[in-house]
Amino acid sequence: MSEDKEAQENELLALASIYDEEEFRRAESAQGGEIQLCLELPPNFKLLVKGDKTAEYNVCFLPPLVLNFELPADYPSTSPPVFSLSSKWMTKAQLSSLCQRLDELWDENQGFEVLFMWIQFLKEETLNFLSIQSPLELYRSSIKGGGERRKTDPEAPSLGQMSDPRAVVLMDPHSDPLPQLLDFDEAQRQRAFDGKVFCCGICFSDKLGASCLCFKGCQHVYCKVCMTEYFQIQIRDGNVQCLNCPEPECTSLATPSQVKQLVDEELFARYDRLLLQSSLDLMADVVYCPRHSCGTAVMVEPDTTMGICSACQYAFCTLCKLGYHGVSHCKITADDLRSLRDEYLSATPEGQKFMEQRFGKRVVQKAVEESFSRDWLKENCKCCPRCGTNIQKVDGCNKMTCTSCKQYFCWLCLGALSKVNPYSHFNNPHSPCFNQLFHGVDVDDDEFWSDEED
Repeated sequence: MSEDKEAQENELLALASIYDEEEFRRAESAQGGEIQLCLELPPNFKLLVKGDKTAEYNVCFLPPLVLNFELPADYPSTSPPVFSLSSKWMTKAQLSSLCQRLDELWDENQGFEVLFMWIQFLKEETLNFLSIQSPLELYRSSIKGGGERRKTDPEAPSLGQMSDPRAVVLMDPHSDPLPQLLDFDEAQRQRAFDGKVFCCGICFSDKLGASCLCFKGCQHVYCKVCMTEYFQIQIRDGNVQCLNCPEPECTSLATPSQVKQLVDEELFARYDRLLLQSSLDLMADVVYCPRHSCGTAVMVEPDTTMGICSACQYAFCTLCKLGYHGVSHCKITADDLRSLRDEYLSATPEGQKFMEQRFGKRVVQKAVEESFSRDWLKENCKCCPRCGTNIQKVDGCNKMTCTSCKQYFCWLCLGALSKVNPYSHFNNPHSPCFNQLFHGVDVDDDEFWSDEED
């Protein structure tokens, strides 16, 4: 008996030294404990969800198998460990097969410690033993009779089939397993990310993932200090649609939850409000009441130019935002002729025809006659590389800012510039515009140089 007790103590101490506290927890009042085993999934492992709709999800982690055990006084000389095996995603039949295999391993090694052998088998061979391959099929709940009911799992044991009482299915049969599996996968991915070291693409400092932010669309990583400052500047400037990855030409956007982690409540409230407004602005069937005291969002019926505000009952033209005028042309002020000219010149043939119908062909012709010629525009303006807006450079350096979409770009090569450090384009020896920030700019010698320096 003393030899068994010594062997048990040595085995438990060995497990405690091999596995961390989250994997192995020793029982306080008995010779036993709990082991959580995360299976090593192959690359590109998928969950296939069947039900009313079929969908696939990529996962890197599944909830662990949990082995609870207690060592009898005559283990390992005579009796095997008393155990139970539980899971949140395996079926009763699969867990029962694993329990039987653990019994077989004990029979093959009776008289020796088997816990480590059991753990290695469960962790490394479970998928092959149970023939589990990608995609792993799940059966989503369907709503019947006023409540959720899980569809019958074809792998679940029926009467007469093997069902081990030590096999415990932790998933509620009336619940949908998918949300729990995806939440666990997301949490484990974040945990793995937090423990790695990354080089910030802005300040070039090495920091743990816990101090970094990863854009989900492109997987580019930057430290939270740099991204906090970047988000704050963009939100204060009202550029909530421009919270994308600072990597040049990358279009991955930060999620609202990522923004909320890095800015204070007041700034996030402004971000949330402007984001909603900009989203409504992009909807073709949503306009705003033009009355300054109202501004309520108004849904517009298709193929009509009349909007009626639900708050103040104001009927207005959705094109010119004045009182509704039926089939009459929209009125335009002298101050708006310049904008009308620019819009008409840059419009497609279909757009030009629409403007002639909206304002009247004579009004449009007058605006165009007073405008600059197309040759002048071609010689003196360049198009924003992001939105195509005509930009005229009056003075200053060659780092430009689009007046429409706020994109930074180089006047010389029309390349998009970094939103965080736009001047790096002119400081990089490998850039075609190296040291040409002021190329072509007329420099006033009296302003920049003294007589002595000459």
